[in-house]
Amino acid sequence: MNAAVSAPVQFSAATIARFDREVAKYPPEQRISAVMACLSIIQQEQGWVSTEAEAALAAYIGVEPIAVHEVTTFYNMYNQRPVGKFKLNVCTNLPCQLRDGQKALHHLEHKLGIAMGETTPDGLFTLQQSECLGACADAPVMLVNDRHMCSFMSHDKLDQLVDGLRAAEGKA
Repeated sequence: MNAAVSAPVQFSAATIARFDREVAKYPPEQRISAVMACLSIIQQEQGWVSTEAEAALAAYIGVEPIAVHEVTTFYNMYNQRPVGKFKLNVCTNLPCQLRDGQKALHHLEHKLGIAMGETTPDGLFTLQQSECLGACADAPVMLVNDRHMCSFMSHDKLDQLVDGLRAAEGKA
């Protein structure tokens, strides 16, 4: 079997300048402290963080690639593969489950025609579950694109959100 070999990632000068600003916030022996900010920069620019990008970031910071990979895989805010234009993270931690978080996730699976962890064929939505989003009193809650918190997500509100995002993209 012939495995495809990915080319190493080379960051642009603008990306390196952004990394430099983050790394400058820490003493030289603690450059690793900038890894989360640098991973966020990669994701903003590329949409996800590949293992090749992790390795390139590790070389830039001066650590082993596993040190970066551990951070990427620990936090669900870093996409480890391409995702849809709208990433929907539904909280399924216990407090949200007690207030229908799991039902919200299943409703979205049915509405979008995908299972949790998948992306719709049109590339518009990726559906994920997440651990505590810190808004237990507003359950069920979800986070759209790691930035917009949605609270009290009844089936009607979920439908309105998805339909609104589709309409905004001209795919209603």
